[in-house]
Amino acid sequence: MKIHEYQAKALLAARGIAVPQGRVATSVDEAVAAVRPLVEASGVPVVVVKSQIHAGGRGKGRFQEHPDLGGVNVVLDGRGGDLAAAEQKVRALAEKMLGSTLVTVQTGPEGKPVQRLYVEQGVDIARELYVSVVLDRTTGRNVVIASTEGGTEIEEVAEHTPEKILRETVDPAIGLAPFQARRLGFALGLSGEALAKGVAFLTALERAAVDLDTDLLEVNPLVVTGAGDVLALDAKMSIDANALYRHDDVVALRDLAEEDPAEVEASKYGLSFIKLDGTIGCLVNGAGLAMSTMDIIQHEGGSPANFLDVGGSATTENVTAAFKIITRDPNVKGIFVNIFGGIMRCDTIANGVVQAVKDVGLQVPLVVRLEGTNVELGRRIVEEAGIPGLQSANDMRDGARKIVEATR
Repeated sequence: MKIHEYQAKALLAARGIAVPQGRVATSVDEAVAAVRPLVEASGVPVVVVKSQIHAGGRGKGRFQEHPDLGGVNVVLDGRGGDLAAAEQKVRALAEKMLGSTLVTVQTGPEGKPVQRLYVEQGVDIARELYVSVVLDRTTGRNVVIASTEGGTEIEEVAEHTPEKILRETVDPAIGLAPFQARRLGFALGLSGEALAKGVAFLTALERAAVDLDTDLLEVNPLVVTGAGDVLALDAKMSIDANALYRHDDVVALRDLAEEDPAEVEASKYGLSFIKLDGTIGCLVNGAGLAMSTMDIIQHEGGSPANFLDVGGSATTENVTAAFKIITRDPNVKGIFVNIFGGIMRCDTIANGVVQAVKDVGLQVPLVVRLEGTNVELGRRIVEEAGIPGLQSANDMRDGARKIVEATR
C-alpha cells in the first residue's frame, strides 16, 4: 500500500525524524493560506508547491494541460519580502495544478490527476544525499541503501555510477548497528555535527521502517542544510499489505482515488488482482498457477490482461465478482479460466462462472480448464449451462492455445 509524501512525512515526524514543515491543500484557498505561516516559521523566503500523487519523478514530470509546468514548483516571496506577491504566485500555480493530469516516468503516458498539493517551507540546502530502507525478500532482511547522488533517481545511479551506491544489511535482532550507521555517514562525506545528526537520522529511519512494516522507505533527497541539520526533503513509503492488520492508523491513510478502480473492487472481495495491458483475461486460483498461466499464454503468442488469484477458499460470490471485474476491461478479447481444485472445488468455480455469465452476458470467447476436486461436477455444471462461445480444455497448454486462437 502506497501513501502520499505528506502522509509519509507525518509518520516520520511522529517518530522523531526531521522533516520540513508543510501543509496539505485540496483547494486553491488552502494552498494560499499555507504560505504566510510557513515562511514566518522558517525565516526562509521560499515555499515549494508539490503535487501529491502515488508516483515518483514529479519534479521532472509535466502536466498534460500545462506542458511548461512541472509537478514541483519553487516560489519566492518577492525580492522585498512581499508575502502577498508569493501568495498570488501560489494561487496561480494551484489553479493550474489542482485537477490537472501530471505525467511522470512512473505514471505512464496517461498520467494521474492531482487532487492534493503539499505546500512546504523552503530549506537552505547545502548538500543533497539519497537514503532508503528496502526489504530484501531473498534474505528476509532490511537493507539500508545510501548514495551521495541525492536528487537523482537511484536507478540512474545504479546504471551509470554503481560504485556510488552504499549498502548495509540490517540484522533484525539488533537493527542498524551504530558502526553501520557511522560507516554510512562517513561514506556520505558527513562530518562534525552533520555526522552525528546523520547517524541519528539513519538509525531512526531504519527503526521506522521496522515499526511501520514498510517494504520501501525512500528519502530522496536527504538534505544537509547550511546550519548542519539533516532533513528528509522528500519521502516515499510503501507498506507491506500483509502487515496492514497491525496498522489501523496507516490503513486510514489509503487514497482509493490513486488506485486502479478494478484493483480496489477486487480487494473488497479478497481477490489478488493486478491489471496488465494484454487482451486475455485470466481467472485462476493460486498465485503460482496464475503466474504460470500468464507465462503459457505469452508462450503461445497471446498477452495476459491481468493477474487474478481468487484464492483457495473463494465462494461463488467471489468468483462472480472476479469475472465481472475482468469483463469490464474493454481491452479483454477473451477469458481463460484455469482452475486446479485442491482446497478450491471445481463446482464452486463453475457455479461462479455460470452466474457471472448470466449477470453480465458473454461477449468474448471463454475457455475453461478444470481439474481436481469435484472436477466432473464442475464440468457438468458448465456444459449444462448452455453458454455460447464456451470451450473446454483438457489441460493448461490446451486451454492457452484455444484462447489465443479464439482471440485472433
